[in-house]
Amino acid sequence: MPIGIIINGCSVILGGILGCVLGKRLGSQLQNKLQMVFAVCSMSMGIGTIVLMQNIPAVVFSVIFGTMIGHLIHLEDNVNRAAKRMQKIIMRLLGSRSDMSSAEEKGDMLLTVIVLFCASGTGIYGSMISSMTGDHSILIAKSILDLFTALIFACSLGLVVSMIAIPQMILFLILFICAGLIYPLCTPGMIGDFKACGGCIMLATGFRMVRLKEFPIADMIPAMALVMPISWAWMNYILPLVS
Repeated sequence: MPIGIIINGCSVILGGILGCVLGKRLGSQLQNKLQMVFAVCSMSMGIGTIVLMQNIPAVVFSVIFGTMIGHLIHLEDNVNRAAKRMQKIIMRLLGSRSDMSSAEEKGDMLLTVIVLFCASGTGIYGSMISSMTGDHSILIAKSILDLFTALIFACSLGLVVSMIAIPQMILFLILFICAGLIYPLCTPGMIGDFKACGGCIMLATGFRMVRLKEFPIADMIPAMALVMPISWAWMNYILPLVS
């Protein structure tokens, strides 16, 4: 049973609701400070998984080539448009009359939250491990971070943050179901490289959260699909040739 996925989805929903309720009570200064703390947490979790890297060339190539693919298919632009469309639909359904003069800034913020909740290496890997071994601890740890992250971002974005739980749970459930088919083909080295690739994206997400550098997070997502086969090819074909 996908207990970890359910907990993670509920944490996003609850965080979004609490953010709407407490938004006016939390000063902007506290919100800004907490966003910086969350960015540090994202970076720390990313670094913690990057150190598990087994084959550096495979991960580096996957991140670079995956980002190139994401750029060529305009993945970030498409995700950004979808995020803005989702924001408008939710605000219309909620009857929101908030000032949309900062729509571009809100759209970028929403994109960051969607990637952080739905496309983080921790969430993807945690969903797979939850299915393979029944260990939900990774997703539960992510749920704690997502709860407070959703709370803070909901202060600015409103209930749209809670709605992100829907695509998040759908994505994680698909991974949960498919993990049983993928696991027999994976080696410890491939898993380590997969986590390291996700860690790179989480590290970039942290930089983007504090607006230090606008990394192309969505464009980097294809790297997650490439790293396992590239890692396998490196260990079985390329490494024996260069050793």
